[in-house]
Amino acid sequence: MNTKAGGFSLLTSHFSRHAASPQRGVSLLDSLVGVFLMLVIFLGIAAAFQLSVDVITNNKARAGAVALANERMEYIRSLAYASLGTSGGIPSGAIPQTETISLNGISYTRRTLIEYVDDAKDGTGASDSNGITADYKQVKVDLAWSSRAGTRHVTLAARVSPPTGLESAVSGGTLVINAVSSTGAALVGAQVQVVNASTTPTINETTYTNASGTVTLIGAPAASNYQITVSELGYSTAQTYSATAQNTNPSPANLTVTNAHTTTGTFAIDVLGSRSVNTWTQILTGTWTDTFADLSKIGTTTNADISDGVARLAGSSPYTSPGEVQSFTIGPSYLNKWKTFSWIDAEPPDTSIRYYVYDGPGTTLVPDAQLPGNSAGFTTSPVDLTGVSTSTYQAIRIDAILTTSSTTATPSIDSWSVGYDYGPQPLPSIAFTMQGAKTIGSGPNGTVYKYNNSGLTTNTSGVVSISNLEWDTYLITVNGTTTGYDIASSCASPQPESLSPGAMLSTNLYLAAHTQNSLLVDVRSAASGVLLSGSTVVVSRTGFAATSTSDGCGQTLFPSLMSSNSYTVQAGATGYATSTATNVSVGGASTKSMTI
Repeated sequence: MNTKAGGFSLLTSHFSRHAASPQRGVSLLDSLVGVFLMLVIFLGIAAAFQLSVDVITNNKARAGAVALANERMEYIRSLAYASLGTSGGIPSGAIPQTETISLNGISYTRRTLIEYVDDAKDGTGASDSNGITADYKQVKVDLAWSSRAGTRHVTLAARVSPPTGLESAVSGGTLVINAVSSTGAALVGAQVQVVNASTTPTINETTYTNASGTVTLIGAPAASNYQITVSELGYSTAQTYSATAQNTNPSPANLTVTNAHTTTGTFAIDVLGSRSVNTWTQILTGTWTDTFADLSKIGTTTNADISDGVARLAGSSPYTSPGEVQSFTIGPSYLNKWKTFSWIDAEPPDTSIRYYVYDGPGTTLVPDAQLPGNSAGFTTSPVDLTGVSTSTYQAIRIDAILTTSSTTATPSIDSWSVGYDYGPQPLPSIAFTMQGAKTIGSGPNGTVYKYNNSGLTTNTSGVVSISNLEWDTYLITVNGTTTGYDIASSCASPQPESLSPGAMLSTNLYLAAHTQNSLLVDVRSAASGVLLSGSTVVVSRTGFAATSTSDGCGQTLFPSLMSSNSYTVQAGATGYATSTATNVSVGGASTKSMTI
């Protein structure tokens, strides 16, 4: 009985220990790792599937392109040698230069190019041994279509010799077009369009430069008015020009081809750039003033009254001393520099006023490290604030402690002022003209410029972006009569500014109120050409002299001058010799560059 009971007890105890042992479940980390591994596997499978679909699709498209190219080549083989040419091309024929064809649901662009070739085996050009440069015809058929990876091409080429195997002279001349970059380097694959509506049949051929950056068109009909346009995606365009009523003397003019002669044209193109123009007010001087006409500019007072246009100790004789007056927060928009703190007060015998400058909230004094003497208080006006950081102290308060040891007298403040510079700030909706230096001819109104845009205007933020600009030197002018402003400074350099190929140029124009006659002077170092800020500039004539300091852009504007050609301009700076220019003319918005 006891044995059974003990055995049962042991068995039960063993079972209990087994049932209570912890079981390991699936943690969140295990789940995340599993999901990640499954995601990697399925993404790989999806990518492989997509790749397979792309390969099949592209193979199908390529097969169609090859078939269409072979079809065109077979047709060309069926034509007589004299008939081999393209519509509008050189040589001329019935084959379209460009066609859009759909096959098996895929759209293709088929382009056919047929040209005479001057074979080097018997010499080229004037060195050709038999004087015949049209040795054979070269045929190229290109099929292009769009795929997920971009535009794809299949190109077939063939050489077609004259039927007798002997060269024969062709009428017309040779047209050679060279495409070069801004540095004169040959451009491969530049597009060249040749148009002439005066020939029969008319010519309108598009071709591309070879490895030497050249297109050679042998057999061009003798005629004038060959209009050439050279371009490339993302590049500027260069071309010849027809005479018009506005451009009576175009340059370069359309080309002329004569029989048995070579006409050559070279055209420079390069990567397009861009320019942003920002219009700002110039840095101006501002003044905050309180004449104590009311409490509108007072932050706090203690034992002080504001009445009758003065601030004084509160009450009447006997006065409670001390009293304190603190302004409200002075924080000009577009703060550029703190300049001065000044006041007008009255301090009868046995009275005094000490002035202090606090931070914007009015709780902490500006330290003596930035404003020497501030902790002790100022008693002499004005106080120089130029050492106060505008980044640390974008706003300040001024404070006065009024004291008296007399029971019958109180000091008083009639007014106090803070001077500062503010700006620049965006100046919206300013119209201006931008003109390049490159010319394309002349006419009854003078020089005709390649780029001359008088319809530019900054937006409501004072900014305008101008894209697709050719490398050139561009001049910006502002019509003061219509806008009410003159250019007071231009950064990064005075106008005009040069734009390099592919560059992004940013120009800041600082504008001042328009006057009929003004002179904008910039000062440069003779040694480095760097614009010099802080230079002293004096503009004078008989009975007149004005002095100014060049700004951070090395420029300064003298407004409201008389129209005269007898001004003298002097420029100098510390460490530089003074430079003088005489008989300087001023009329309208004039400019003068000084080198020291």
